[in-house]
Formats: sequence, structure tokens, C-alpha cells
Amino acid sequence: MASVSYLKSNLSNLKILIRLPNWLGDVVMSTAFVSAVKQLYPDAQVDVIIKKDLANIAALIPGINKVHPFSKQEHSGLSGVYHFGKALSRLEYDVFFNLPHSLSSAILAWACGAKKRVGFKKEGGFFLMTNSYKKPVNVHRVNEYISLLENFTGKTVTNKQIKLNTGQYLIFKYNTLIVNFNSEATSRRMPLNKGRSIINALTEAFKEVTFAFVGSPKESAFIDDLIAGLNHNNRLQNHAGKTDLVGLAKLMAGSKAVLTTDSGPAHLANSVGVPTVVLFGAGNENNTAPYNKKDLSVIRYGQLACEPCVRNTCKLYGIPKCMEMLDEIKIINALSLYLNDA
Repeated sequence: MASVSYLKSNLSNLKILIRLPNWLGDVVMSTAFVSAVKQLYPDAQVDVIIKKDLANIAALIPGINKVHPFSKQEHSGLSGVYHFGKALSRLEYDVFFNLPHSLSSAILAWACGAKKRVGFKKEGGFFLMTNSYKKPVNVHRVNEYISLLENFTGKTVTNKQIKLNTGQYLIFKYNTLIVNFNSEATSRRMPLNKGRSIINALTEAFKEVTFAFVGSPKESAFIDDLIAGLNHNNRLQNHAGKTDLVGLAKLMAGSKAVLTTDSGPAHLANSVGVPTVVLFGAGNENNTAPYNKKDLSVIRYGQLACEPCVRNTCKLYGIPKCMEMLDEIKIINALSLYLNDA
């Protein structure tokens, strides 16, 4: 295999560029790919391209040398993508791994002039790759990404790790549960009334626990609405918009546990080693659940024929019934392994 022989002859000064995915959860899952590259080529320089809004999280990913933040607003259209990639060509990368498998990222790979450009056969951009492979189906996203490396090198990756290094993290003074009821997809976001029902049940079950709600700045109003009028309001805190992604990761690492919808923060919590309970609705946990199984609980209703629909909106009920029907008792039982009762 030409790609393998090429890599073997250039191990001492190999320069690798990885185009990371565009969503927080996918970026976290791609850390196993970065780790696998460093396992196979420990002396290589590994740089990444990442969406500018997510760039600060790259500082927590082990093994990365340099970060190239990319913004569609600053480099609009395919011509903007091309010029961004062309500016990187002076760095003379040996290998470009393209994880998003989109046409724009394939153009970026071609423009940067890497000697080997590795990606999936999808979105019409495969002809810009030197090595393209069929995307595996019905596998976890972590294994999907790593399949690119295995196909390209002919080697099997056995030690797959999802881990972010938080260093010094923020330790809560109290017995704290972090709660994330948000999601970019409405089919995975917790409906307001169901969220209130769950929190009232949890505050009754765990009388010595403080609840810290997290989210983006635009989600702060939703959390204010959620908290308004709930029981034990003095133990409910709205942290939405008060941390960046690195701060959120450190906040999670210092908590007792995280209760979250199927979203980026679920993967973030799992990657820093905090016990994580994930509430699934539209998503398929076999493909996109947090990867580390230690201290992970996945809860879904599981009684609807449409589960999981893997849609961003609920076409049948408007408000996702799969989320509305979640069992509070199951959630309490899962969290009781990590939280102190009254």
C-alpha cells in the first residue's frame, strides 16, 4: 500500500493536519482519532483545523501542536474555503485527514496541498482526495472516524480513548449536579413542562444537592423559565452563558454528576470523567452516545414505534413525545449512584 510505505519513510518529520468536525459532540468524539494518530506516529507534528466557535476546546485535546481556527463568516463560500486552505500550503503538510466529509472541507484539503489527502467517499469531494474510503454504516461515530486511519495505514487501532485534559478544574463547594436540558435539535431538547417535572422530582429525592443549569447565552432565558416557580428554588442556579467551553468542561469535572440531553455537553461531561446520565429521544445511542462506558447511563422511553427517528424536529407530535414520556424514577435511580441523599 503506497500510503503506508510513504508514511513509514517519513516518520521522523511527518506533518499531519486534521480537519475536525463542526459540532461540539463530534469534536469530542474525534479526540479518539487524534489520540490514535499520536499512538501510530508519536513523533509526528499534529495540527488541526477547527470551527472558530469551538477553537478553545482544542487546548484540552492531548497531542495537538497547532490550532487553525476556521470561520465561515470570515471565509465565506467555496472561494473563501479555498483561500484559507491555500494560506496553509506554505506549511507543507504530508497528510490531511478530513473528518467532516463535506465538499467544502475537501476543497480545503486540496487547497492546502497536502501530499496525501484522506477522506470519505461522500458529498462529491472524494475526487479531491488522494485516498478515499466508504463511510462505514451502523457503527459508533468514534469508530467511523478511526476507520479512516485504519484504512489509510492498514493498521488496527485497539486503544480508543476519549479524554480531555481539564488540568485545574472548578470544584463546587456543595454536592452539585450539573443539568443540561438544551440541544440544537428541538427533537432532543427537554420540553419545558417535562423539565420542570423532572427537577421537582430530583429536588425532592436529593435534598442536599445543588442543581447548576448550563447552556449557551441564548439558552439562559429558557433556564430562567424552567426554574421560575419550581420547588426548592434556592438550590437551583443558572450558569448558562457564564462560561466558555473550557470553563464548562472544568465546571463539569468539579461536579458530582451531570444530567444531560443527547447533545454536545453530554460528550463533554463524559470526556472529563464525570458520571453522566444522558436522556435520549430522537438520537440513536448506538451511533452517538458518549463513548466511555464507565459511569455512563443512557435513558430513553423506548415505547414509541418512531424511536429513534434521528430527526432534528419531531414530525409526529411537534413537541418530542419520546422526551415527554421519560420516567423520573429511572432518572432518580441512575443519579442515586453518585449523589448523596438527604
